[in-house]
Amino acid sequence: MNKEFLTILEQLEREKGLEKNVLLEAVKHALTVAAKKIAKITSASEDVKVEIDPAKGDIHVYIGDKEVVSKEFGRIAAQTARQVIIQKIREAEKDNVYAEFKKKEGDIVGGVVYRIEKRAVILDLLGKAEGIIPYSFLSPMDNFRLGERVKAFVYEVKKDKGTQIILSRRHEGLVKKLFELEVPEIFEGVVEMRSIAREAGERTKIAVVSKDDKVDCVGACVGMRGSRVKNIIEELRGEKIDIVRFSEDIKEFITASLAPAVISRIELDREAKRARVLVASDQLSLAIGKRGQNVRLASKLVGWEIDVRSREAIEEEVNDILQLKNIGKKLAAILVDAGYTSLSKISRVSAEELSKLKGIGEKKAAKIIEEAKKFLEQKATPPKEKEKTELPETGSGTKGGE
Repeated sequence: MNKEFLTILEQLEREKGLEKNVLLEAVKHALTVAAKKIAKITSASEDVKVEIDPAKGDIHVYIGDKEVVSKEFGRIAAQTARQVIIQKIREAEKDNVYAEFKKKEGDIVGGVVYRIEKRAVILDLLGKAEGIIPYSFLSPMDNFRLGERVKAFVYEVKKDKGTQIILSRRHEGLVKKLFELEVPEIFEGVVEMRSIAREAGERTKIAVVSKDDKVDCVGACVGMRGSRVKNIIEELRGEKIDIVRFSEDIKEFITASLAPAVISRIELDREAKRARVLVASDQLSLAIGKRGQNVRLASKLVGWEIDVRSREAIEEEVNDILQLKNIGKKLAAILVDAGYTSLSKISRVSAEELSKLKGIGEKKAAKIIEEAKKFLEQKATPPKEKEKTELPETGSGTKGGE
């Protein structure tokens, strides 16, 4: 019987991944409860002790110094032990699952689409647990089928009526971890990902740098004939990926982040972390991107506010402002740099706000604003039409000529 008991414990240890000492503690607890029932012990001061030999499986139960030997004890002990062991096994399994996946927060896991619900997709995580991807955490490109294999980012693991594993396909960490899997140089730390900007389902930009001059960071991420990045794009269901070379020189970094647009000039406000990028008019739409996506992702990647303008537009803005009295090119440039790029904007600002700019006092600011308002009023008023005067008819047809 004792050998059978040990065999059962060893089987549970193998199949459920539970430690033997955890199971022995569960049996001890069960036998302690059974002994108290038999002896009708109600006081907490009475000592009940259970000893189990882990090598032989021999079990001894003592109340005080007296060993309990009873057929009733054996029956109740077996029943209680079975129930407690089942309960302990369930608790231990839950704890094991929680501990295993809690360590994986911020990493990625693979699973199979097990169930598709109204508000979430449920993944079977290798038979160990279920992972939940809420619809708000799915990429717009995700359209799963039952049984499909999927990789997801472990967003959060929490204990809420059991272990809840929240997964995400939208998080930028998914792209980062996929690159670590596909690019050995990133995994080994030779190539470092400095920053990442993602709009799930559409486009991701990553900035990489090599710690070894012999290793091309961009080439390593792309792979032979694009094989490495292609695998990541397939996992992301066709999401576009731009791999940008990181540079400590902010102008170089901004230029790379806005590729393939050709940049004419970059003006920096280092204190405010703001950059104004000038491009030719035929490069403007390329630099800004569809619905402003390219410049928006570039700003996030670099960590600076990026304002893209065409050279022609800037010249027009400066020319408009130059039409005001007492404003030269230098002052017009200061106004444009500060964001007052049109007469309309200047007319709406307060004199106090405008006077904060270098070289503009409060009186001068008030004059500039007043002139801008007058100029706009004149521009809006249509020129008066000249009054048409009818000339009297003359000629031989008149009565006076008869």
